[in-house]
Amino acid sequence: MSRLDSFIARMQAQRDCLNFLKPAVDRLGGPILEIGLGNGRTYDHLRDLFPGRDIYVFERQVAAHPDCIPPDDRLFLGEARDALPRAAGKLGAVAALIHTDLGTGDHAANMAMGAWLGPALDALAGSGGYILANQSLEVPRWQRLPEPAGVPKDRYFLYRVN
Repeated sequence: MSRLDSFIARMQAQRDCLNFLKPAVDRLGGPILEIGLGNGRTYDHLRDLFPGRDIYVFERQVAAHPDCIPPDDRLFLGEARDALPRAAGKLGAVAALIHTDLGTGDHAANMAMGAWLGPALDALAGSGGYILANQSLEVPRWQRLPEPAGVPKDRYFLYRVN
């Protein structure tokens, strides 16, 4: 598969998973967290899916499309490893949905990141909430959910917080 085809497949899986989780997330209180803003496409989709919800975004350095930059009071700037604990201190474990699409393209580096990322996200995840991740994350109180129809196994990882 070409890198372009892989990117398209990943974006389709991401969109399909977010759309799949929408009804369940709508039944929950709490904010939505977007870990990694990038150019803002997913943030923009989250705003469309969940109008009126607080959406907090984490980004090392903002370089998104101007229409896709969150308000300053919903933006945690800096390295995720530092920003996530800061946010946990401010927000607590209340998120209804956390979406993370962090990665380096280096499998070993991604595995190392996953070792601290799962617990850092857990400190923000509300009971009964959902996590959607582009990599496998091992957290004891999370239950892995099956992918929605049409999403290839292990393309995206869905979890429910017990």
